Amino acid sequence: MKKIVALILALVCVFALCACSGGDNGDEKKTLVMATNATFPPYEYYEGKDMVGIDVEIAQAIADKLGMELEIQDMEFNAVISSVASGKADMGMAGLSVTPDREKQVKFSDSYCSGIQVIIVPEDSDITSADDILAKIEAGEDIQIGCQVGTTGYTYSSDTVENGGFGEDHVQAFPAGADAIAALLSDKIDCVIIDNEPAKAFVERNDGLVILDSKYVSEDYAIAFAKDSEIADDVNKALQELIADGTVAKIIAKYINAD
Repeated sequence: MKKIVALILALVCVFALCACSGGDNGDEKKTLVMATNATFPPYEYYEGKDMVGIDVEIAQAIADKLGMELEIQDMEFNAVISSVASGKADMGMAGLSVTPDREKQVKFSDSYCSGIQVIIVPEDSDITSADDILAKIEAGEDIQIGCQVGTTGYTYSSDTVENGGFGEDHVQAFPAGADAIAALLSDKIDCVIIDNEPAKAFVERNDGLVILDSKYVSEDYAIAFAKDSEIADDVNKALQELIADGTVAKIIAKYINAD
């Protein structure tokens, strides 16, 4: 009798181990976690309680192609890269432009969209270009530029004059683009440097502001992954297919007028 009981217990243990082992080996990752900062229209922003935008729809199309559920984590923009680099998120999509500094922390997919950094000023401003800003600074004026913290607009503009920037003393970092715009409207700063598409949205919603005709910087947007990401190749392949079949272009056209 004892031998039978022992045999049954042994079999139970074997089945339990097999069940656990089978779950670990056969259970593929079903959720694709995307880190973003949903204050950046038209790439990611809220309509009511729903997050929408170019990055959101491209990410959903990628998840669908991979047979995965998409989970979006909304966080401060400055946390997106670190969240991806540490493996807390599978990928980052937040209007992320590819820069040498970011490439030290993460790796990027193929580019899926191009961005332009522009300058917003009050309608009565005598600043008509980036050269005007530089000339005023060199003349000793305390020109103050507003940017969202962690963005390339901030990175480029706060760099040295020799590298095409205006110097840290002349650039203020704000938690969000809207905060920089509020500071501009209250005359606390002289201009705002930000991506062209959210710039259009800010100018449309706020009377008395204009976007200068001359662009400041052009850049490419891509998806960020941890250096050792196991899913990066699959996501990038899906992205390439979505670019090739016109899906990405249709999504972008839905949010950005070609004109």
